[in-house]
Amino acid sequence: MAKKQRIDKILSNIGCGSRAEIKKYCKHGSIVVNGKTVTNPGLQVDPEGDEILFNGEKIKYREFIYIMMNKPDGYLSATFDKKDPIVLDLIDPSYLVFEPFPVGRLDKDTEGLLVLTNDGQLSHRVLSPKKHVPKTYYAKIDGVVTDEDVEAFSKGVTLDDGYETMPSQLTILKSGAESEIELTIHEGKFHQVKRMFESVGKKVVYLKRLSMGKLKLDESLALGEYRELTEEEIKLIEEK
Repeated sequence: MAKKQRIDKILSNIGCGSRAEIKKYCKHGSIVVNGKTVTNPGLQVDPEGDEILFNGEKIKYREFIYIMMNKPDGYLSATFDKKDPIVLDLIDPSYLVFEPFPVGRLDKDTEGLLVLTNDGQLSHRVLSPKKHVPKTYYAKIDGVVTDEDVEAFSKGVTLDDGYETMPSQLTILKSGAESEIELTIHEGKFHQVKRMFESVGKKVVYLKRLSMGKLKLDESLALGEYRELTEEEIKLIEEK
């Protein structure tokens, strides 16, 4: 049995309207719980065990949502910012009622896989330094990436603040004046990929996250597009 909650909160959370609107629906007799018309928006209800009808239709309650976005350049991985656009600006209001937030962050100019959810426990597990959930990136680098860089990354490099990174897996896809690489890291320090390449005298000019855990970006999603994760994909986020 789920924990009982106010009927207005339940209906608001699944996109039936604001709490003020739910209150009006109660007055109009639009909400029925276990065969009885609800007039009190504060009625405590078991969202999973009680039968709830809204405008004659049985509602299916869910507490959490999980979204995969192909984040575009120019958006902050944040829930609020006074100046810059945020990834939530790209989300339909029917999802915003769940109050999702990004699991970790991608820099403003970084593209690719971003997971948004309102499941705080999952987010905590994925971001926990103890978990070392791997994250793989594709990047374009200004400069020739060498086998020596691969070796250095495999042992860990020292960032500008003295932090020693964990060993990472660097693969050279193309070496030249502008190199192309894939890099898998097992931690999430601020601007980490960019700073790792700075430590070997090179600059990241394009960055895209490809995967988190075993969850891979759905390449059919255009930049700025998103979709809900399947149950199987939700489990993949935490797998190594």
